Amino acid sequence: MHKYDYGLIGNCAYLALIRKNGNVGWMCWPKFDSSFVFGGLLDEEKGGYFMVEPEDPNYTSTQKYIENTNVLETTFESKDGSYKITDIAPRFSQMDRQYKPLMLVRKIEPIDGNPRVRVRCQPMADYGKIKCNKVFGSSHIRYEGHDQQIRLSTDISLNYVDNEQYFSLNKTRYLVLTWGAPLEAGIKDTSEQFLAKTVNYWRQWVKNTSTERFHQEAVIRSALTLKMHAYQDTGAIIAATTTSLPEFPGSTRNWDYRFCWMRDAHYTLKALNDLSHFEVLEEYAEFIENIVLSEGNRFHPLYPITNDRLPVEEILDLSGYLGKEKPVRIGNQAYEHIQNDVYGQVLTTIQPLFNDARLLDKDITKLREIVMKCLYLIDETMEEPDNGLWEFRGLRQLHCYTFLFHWAGAQAAKRIANIIGDEEMLQLATNCIKRSTVMIEKCYDDERGVYTQAVGVPHLDASLLQLINMGYLPADSEKARKHVEAMEKELKTDGGLFYRYKHEDDFGEPETTFLICAFWYVETLARIGRLDEAKEVFENLVTKGNHLGLLSEDVDKNDGSQWGNFPQTYSHVGLINASFTIARRLDKPSFLA
Repeated sequence: MHKYDYGLIGNCAYLALIRKNGNVGWMCWPKFDSSFVFGGLLDEEKGGYFMVEPEDPNYTSTQKYIENTNVLETTFESKDGSYKITDIAPRFSQMDRQYKPLMLVRKIEPIDGNPRVRVRCQPMADYGKIKCNKVFGSSHIRYEGHDQQIRLSTDISLNYVDNEQYFSLNKTRYLVLTWGAPLEAGIKDTSEQFLAKTVNYWRQWVKNTSTERFHQEAVIRSALTLKMHAYQDTGAIIAATTTSLPEFPGSTRNWDYRFCWMRDAHYTLKALNDLSHFEVLEEYAEFIENIVLSEGNRFHPLYPITNDRLPVEEILDLSGYLGKEKPVRIGNQAYEHIQNDVYGQVLTTIQPLFNDARLLDKDITKLREIVMKCLYLIDETMEEPDNGLWEFRGLRQLHCYTFLFHWAGAQAAKRIANIIGDEEMLQLATNCIKRSTVMIEKCYDDERGVYTQAVGVPHLDASLLQLINMGYLPADSEKARKHVEAMEKELKTDGGLFYRYKHEDDFGEPETTFLICAFWYVETLARIGRLDEAKEVFENLVTKGNHLGLLSEDVDKNDGSQWGNFPQTYSHVGLINASFTIARRLDKPSFLA
């Protein structure tokens, strides 16, 4: 079974995937969407490496997080002995700010026996086109090739590192890799302090997380994963750590997900809001404000995390995942798409800023401007075909999902209007609710008792489970029951996995299931009163993660293998929302929707 054998670390300034073999398989500096420094995930030759590996090739390794943190431990055992690598992306409070340097700390600790290891480090620049040159200092190696200096400070012999030579690990050693500002303090003491402070930071963050009892451990891991994907400097939230991991083998559905999709961020923030992490919502609201108030008559479906350049799609000369999964893309052409559901997503995302008494210091004037702009755009684009949430590249339709978010966004605006007493906003929102309802009903297939993907189109679409989860269809209605049954008949697999759709698109027919759709299904089951089934499907879905509980975008229904970009925030959001929905109905089993 194919599973991604990586753990994720991050500090809201960068992310890194650490493989079970001790290699940093993916790390982009200085930003989430920068060129990789280590990219062996997509090309073992041009990707560089940063590995601590045992001399004995017949080793076993295990990974786990220090409980309730994003600090990762990888333990190696062989006939020579055992040792542990602790990987830390430092993050903690310091002088009223969050300290989140571009720094990777690797602590290498012998456990028993006489393990022999070697350190191999070769950063790359410009997506593998440039191999960084080494320049030696007294206790560090500088790697030159980027705009900023990369420095490896260590208490290991620099000759051993340079020669990639095995040595006896007879005491704890440290590796500190930095971008720009180097470490100018004691290696051991600083590393230990940063480890302790980072562990404390994440544990305190988890303590401040509201969770339900149902699968609490999985919810906490998902919450920690989502938090790492929030780029604190601007408030943007990316869809996934990686680019170009295929949706299924040979599919060429290899996309760059290191950008902020308005849609994904909407679901992410709903989950984090339920988890009581309002600071992420407030930071994202600032990101939205900078976009909305600077855009003209249309929003893009996705934005770079610093919104300082267009995410022009390019194909790189890299071998691809597993040495064969091409093309490797950076940038994303979906930026050019018309995806009109985005306006409703902005409205539903910012609604808590008006009605949650825990969120203070709100600038109502600017927020009102955002609300009115989104309402006007819903009104103007109501009958406009778009590319839809699945981002069809060669097809525009009148998508039911888009109309659902016109409806949901207008409902949110109506609630906002009532809160602030704005008659103009109320009238426009009420009109948009009526018009979007008409358009949704145009997608209803009366003969089959189901809402279809788009007006005049027979295809079913799992995203329309959200008609129930978002409250358009009353969960206890006959219409909702029939809608779910039709979806199950066509899109569900054994165990509750769900296809997005089954018809051919620009790249053929999808072969793998889409994990968030299965979590939407769990939510729907719980809402319509099929709670035991919801629990059973959820129990199956949590097994689809890797050894650390990290979820991918896609899952093969036959063997449960993981595909698509990883870790996928969408999937972790789905887990959190499904867990909360089940938990609340376990407390109140008679409650519906």
